[in-house]
Amino acid sequence: MSDIRLEGTIFEDLRKTFSTVSDRMAATRRTLRGTDGSAVGAAGLIEDVHEFADEWSYGIKQLGEHTDNAVKMIDKIDDAFGKLDLDLAESLKPAKSAKKGK
Repeated sequence: MSDIRLEGTIFEDLRKTFSTVSDRMAATRRTLRGTDGSAVGAAGLIEDVHEFADEWSYGIKQLGEHTDNAVKMIDKIDDAFGKLDLDLAESLKPAKSAKKGK
């Protein structure tokens, strides 16, 4: 292997963290979607509660999509880094072989 190293679990940890955030966002969105504003009483207030829930649901959906995209990017970076590391290791092999032959 080459000299470039990252902690072996860094991409796994990042992926897990962002996946957890995405899952939490989805759960929160489901909860907001089921909001029953009738418990607050007045018709205007009920409407405000439903409007609030709808707006937050949309925002949370956007955050969830961004975290999903972050997970995809983390996977791409992990793949690219792994390939780069292997390519670098391969490029060093001829140099090591040439030194041994001298």
